[in-house]
Amino acid sequence: MDSLKGRDLLSLADLSIDELTYLLDLGASLKSGMVKLKRNKVLGLLFSKASTRTRVSFTVAMYKLGGQVIDLNPNVTQVSRGEPLVDTARVLDRYLDVLAIRTFEQKDLVTFANYAKIPVINALTDDEHPCQVLADLMTVKECFGKWEGVTLAYFGDGNNMANSLMLGCAMMGMNVRIACPQDFMPNPEIVEKAKAIAKGKTEVTVTTDAKAAAKEAQVIYTDVWASMGQEEEATSRIPLFEPYQVNEELVELADPNGIVLHCLPAHRDEEITDGVIEGSQSRVWDQAENRMHAQQALLAAILESD
Repeated sequence: MDSLKGRDLLSLADLSIDELTYLLDLGASLKSGMVKLKRNKVLGLLFSKASTRTRVSFTVAMYKLGGQVIDLNPNVTQVSRGEPLVDTARVLDRYLDVLAIRTFEQKDLVTFANYAKIPVINALTDDEHPCQVLADLMTVKECFGKWEGVTLAYFGDGNNMANSLMLGCAMMGMNVRIACPQDFMPNPEIVEKAKAIAKGKTEVTVTTDAKAAAKEAQVIYTDVWASMGQEEEATSRIPLFEPYQVNEELVELADPNGIVLHCLPAHRDEEITDGVIEGSQSRVWDQAENRMHAQQALLAAILESD
């Protein structure tokens, strides 16, 4: 799709519904085949947060497309010594064809995008995790054959995953319910943006009632209760989040033909029980695999040249 060539992906809201559909369909096609870039390209990974799936899936995806990858660990670059982001962005722009950034503040990602002419991809910030949701939506389509009318219920912290899931589900005609403690609600601006996308045709609900959110949902989704950078809060959060644990009792309230997703890493028997993540309704490993296929589609779409 020509409109994606050379584009940044800082948020799912950067995409139109047609563009998101195109990426998801391309990801499904790539899962059973291979597309080569027309000339060798180089992807840089600049990650200020730990990563397993994002780092490996981006690397494998780029190799499958015939490209190369440079892992730009901030600890061994001048970023760790205080080089201004605007300087780093302008230099990397001269070396790379595309840059994926995993960082804390969304504004740092925006700074890179403003100063680098190459495409910049959000590989996770505190605000959003759009690449994960590409894989999530692929998995939903694989399991149900559609997006329209499927209800996804998310339980836990109203974090970057909750934010991006609201946008992605609303764009694809899914109902989305976010259940979390009162003091851990998702970004209200993104809630309103998702509701505007849904236009009242689908449900975008934020609630403190886990049982109500789970009722007859086709997709049960959770994430860790304390994200990266919040580890010191983990213990104090447990009593607040226990009512939102994805356990056997919660899953029984959902559609009996539904599935369970988790973006990983999982703290077993904390936000999700071992029995559920290993249970017959779990599609967590298919979901994790789809990170590679979805990101391969994204890279192919923004890098493919005439």
